[in-house]
Amino acid sequence: MTKQLVVIGQGYVGLPLARAATRAGFSVAGLDANPRTVARLNNGSSHVDDIPDEDVRNMLEAGYSATGDPSSISRADVVVVCVPTPLGEDGSPDLSAIVSSGEAIAAHMKSGCLVVLESTTYPGTTEELFLPLLESKGAVQGETFHLAFSPERIDPGNRNYRLENTPKLVGGVSDEATRKATQFYKTFVDVVVPMKGAREAETAKLLENTYRHINIALVNEMAKFCHELDIDIWDVIRGSSTKPFGFQAFHPGPGVGGHCIPIDPNYLGYQVKKVLGYPFRFVELAQEINGSMPRYVVSRCSEILNDDMKSIKGSNILLIGVTYKPNIADQRESPSAPIASLLQAAGADLHYFDPHVPHWKAPASPLTCSPDVVKAAAEADLVVILQDHSNVDLAGIVASSRRTLDCRGRAEGANVIRL
Repeated sequence: MTKQLVVIGQGYVGLPLARAATRAGFSVAGLDANPRTVARLNNGSSHVDDIPDEDVRNMLEAGYSATGDPSSISRADVVVVCVPTPLGEDGSPDLSAIVSSGEAIAAHMKSGCLVVLESTTYPGTTEELFLPLLESKGAVQGETFHLAFSPERIDPGNRNYRLENTPKLVGGVSDEATRKATQFYKTFVDVVVPMKGAREAETAKLLENTYRHINIALVNEMAKFCHELDIDIWDVIRGSSTKPFGFQAFHPGPGVGGHCIPIDPNYLGYQVKKVLGYPFRFVELAQEINGSMPRYVVSRCSEILNDDMKSIKGSNILLIGVTYKPNIADQRESPSAPIASLLQAAGADLHYFDPHVPHWKAPASPLTCSPDVVKAAAEADLVVILQDHSNVDLAGIVASSRRTLDCRGRAEGANVIRL
């Protein structure tokens, strides 16, 4: 008998999971609150960078369907929750999507169902928030359903590591829940790693991204003072990287973006402060440093233009690459947005080029992608490389530009100034 799976949330985490499970033989329903997403998927069109339209069409032929109807949960043997967990306006975790998912599951799940939460959240959420929601209609964990947490490890744009070959952590609220969740993921993931419990699995995800957040902040702060001391931070990192042990290279940049780095560590800091009453100081400091980078980039723009007897006001500035990471269209939390808004507020005549983003709505005044990047670079007083997409001709851009501020350490030339 074919196993029935419902994946709640059909974004950059949920859709790859639905694809992998469909290929493994599950009958999958992708439950999403956005009617446009549901219609688009059922028409065979993908909205996720790593999932081509052809894959969606193949999924549909294999029995996948997208739906906005929560009653689809009533047929599921397994329900996996992959909904967004952003920060609220006050900087605290916004778990509203998890809450609404839990309420929907409680209202519809059948006896014996395995429920897995994948959405990144603070330690204790699975047991203290999600479990009571699931039991609110009379179901009992360990008797009528089993609950586990398995953190998503999707890296958009990564061609080497996908869902199937990235080790999957699993921590249940009971040993049996861990066993059942491990068995489920082993059907389409090469390596599944059982954890002691849900809290350990929740915290492991936050440690992974806090580690990156803090080390990126370290090199960003070093980039600032190395510039003042006339030291080439990029050459420093190149030299340090030759050490075969005890060092991992991180690189400076215009800031951090995406869901993971700028948001996830704050979930851990929030819970530490709430429960223990003291701050997670490394996270707070890293947030302060990485959050300062957009304004630092603008100050460097001003410095370069000043050397040419110009100001930001009235200068033609071209931004290259506005997504949060290379070779994808995802703009979530991209530092390019505050950089653009700061430059516009200072009076810059702002332009941009990004082959993945034809119309950019993030700045204070929305922009349309420059059609001819080499021509736009030649006309600019300053070119700023914010993202290094592999399909962008950086050499051609630099060759035609007067001055280039390279925030990614990729460009070469006498007119290139690195962050």
